[in-house]
Amino acid sequence: MTNFTTASPYDVEAVRADFPILAQDRRPGVPLVYLDNAATSQKPLSVINTMDEYYRRYNANVHRGIHMLSEAATAAYEEARVKVRRFINAPSKREIIFTRGTTEGINLVAQTWGRANLKPGDVVVSTVMEHHSNIVPWQILASEKGFTLRFVPVLADGTLDLDVFAKYLREEPVKLVTVMHVSNVLGTINPVDHMVRMAHEAGALILVDAAQSIPHMPVDVQALDADFLVFSGHKMCAPTGIGVLYGKRALLDAMPPWMGGGDMIAQVRLEGSTWNELPYKFEAGTPSIAEAIGLGAAVDYLNALGMEHIHQHEKMLTTYALERLSEVAGLTLYGTDPTKKGAVAAFSLKGIHPHDVAQLLDSEGIAVRAGHHCAQPLHHHLGINGSARASFYLYNTMSEVDRLIDAVDKAKAAFAV
Repeated sequence: MTNFTTASPYDVEAVRADFPILAQDRRPGVPLVYLDNAATSQKPLSVINTMDEYYRRYNANVHRGIHMLSEAATAAYEEARVKVRRFINAPSKREIIFTRGTTEGINLVAQTWGRANLKPGDVVVSTVMEHHSNIVPWQILASEKGFTLRFVPVLADGTLDLDVFAKYLREEPVKLVTVMHVSNVLGTINPVDHMVRMAHEAGALILVDAAQSIPHMPVDVQALDADFLVFSGHKMCAPTGIGVLYGKRALLDAMPPWMGGGDMIAQVRLEGSTWNELPYKFEAGTPSIAEAIGLGAAVDYLNALGMEHIHQHEKMLTTYALERLSEVAGLTLYGTDPTKKGAVAAFSLKGIHPHDVAQLLDSEGIAVRAGHHCAQPLHHHLGINGSARASFYLYNTMSEVDRLIDAVDKAKAAFAV
């Protein structure tokens, strides 16, 4: 076995102390090991306390209120938008649209830009490895508008077939490419910077699903040059119910609103209405105020650790986990090599259903996910119905990986004939 360094770029035990949920036991004497971070991350006290402070001290609706509480809430809400803008290096806070999450961000683009611009004869290119949230919205719209969907296949090593991607761009009238930055199953880190250049050279726009990359590595939207980029707060130490759509301003300005209601309007008359400026044109109704403020606190937390340090820590963990798992007889790993992979290890055990694997691991205090992970087409491509998935984050440790391996060995023994 490779000799792995255990030197994290930061004090992991000090970080773990920031997350109260990690201190509990599955049962007496069996500490919780949380390895379901691709589904959602845990929240540090700084985020929990920031949201608690909002509800205790200045709970009020934002925008247009002139009393003290509303002004404080508005300031905190808009400060969170500025923090997000800086975090992803967007040119302007007006290009930061708060949504409920990645799924809503993709649907917003589909129902605004897509509905206004896609027609019969056009092509939208996605990939076989996409999360359902980046497949189903386009299927729904394609059934109505009559455009064609193409899907880039996945090679045996878990990477995208870029030759097929280039062929689509060269031979078909592609209007939009929509691709995940990091696979939530394979862990593959797709070369989206290269794909952005290829798409733009072919005259297509590109949307990047960054749900599995923004929490784990530095992402600069200006350097990437994506036209749209979406992500969720709950995977990056923030609460559920908040996410972000970044879009280039010219595109957002030209897009019609998605939902109608308060705050997204400039003027309302019985004869018709006009729309508010960005970003409010796309934020109808009372927003998720506490959640957005919590997202701002999560950005502060991640910045304090450093995204490059988080990425280094997770690469160390993932490389170690993949090597240890590869030594387990009867275990099949899915995805590419660690140098091209995010903090995900999806696997199956011969003769054991993934749900049974997850249940047995849970009995040993190991929280993983099992099933198709909202990626049924990918699992169909792999020839399996589902997989077990361990996914790592900034607070996980090498010793937790060792406990995962011990629990996998016990799961195997429990099913031994």
